[in-house]
Amino acid sequence: MDKPQIGENVIIEEDVIFGDNVVVGHNVIIYAGTVIGNNVIIQDNAVIGKQPIRAKASILPKTNQLPAAKIGSEVTIGTSSVIYANCNIEDNVFIADLATVRERVTIGEYTIIGRGVAVENDCNVGKRCKLETNCYITAYSELGDYVFVAPCAVTTNDNYMGRSKERFSQFRGVTVKTGGRIGANATILPGKIIKEDGAVGAASVVTRNVESEELVLGSPAKKFKYVDDNQLLRNQER
Repeated sequence: MDKPQIGENVIIEEDVIFGDNVVVGHNVIIYAGTVIGNNVIIQDNAVIGKQPIRAKASILPKTNQLPAAKIGSEVTIGTSSVIYANCNIEDNVFIADLATVRERVTIGEYTIIGRGVAVENDCNVGKRCKLETNCYITAYSELGDYVFVAPCAVTTNDNYMGRSKERFSQFRGVTVKTGGRIGANATILPGKIIKEDGAVGAASVVTRNVESEELVLGSPAKKFKYVDDNQLLRNQER
């Protein structure tokens, strides 16, 4: 096994496993037990395997030490990105600068996580997705394969914005099924489902489920038409 190429001021805790041909930039921190595959590039100032911390006022339950992060082969992790513990980053994923991937998250192969994207805790993201600059994937969300989320789109999981404990059991992430697409600056309300090949126009506010192959626009978003046949996932070369 080749030794990794390590930059300056790097901290590597105990029991980290490196594959072959790994390149680690300057000022990187890799926490204990992290597993890193072959041909991985970790750029300057990245943090891999960080354990979550909990604010005193947080409603989230306390967590014990989580399992280590797993980084597949052919992965690139950009400058100043943070990958938390108990993440599974599959092969050929690209994570751009300043992105955050929280604990208990899976990112499928060949997915692109853009600059400044936040994927919150307890999310599953499928293969060959594109999450573009500064979009926000709220906790407890499920994204299928070939999902596209445009810049600055926002997903939400709290219907109440309340102060009572009632809201604690009501959190619901969003579901975007295979081939779903969300335009720039769109907002998806908690628990809503964008079904297969459903599409949401830019700046729309989704307050109901989006049916398969339906294009919705507006605030609140309403059906505009069906997605053109030549744009459907099943009609693309893959």
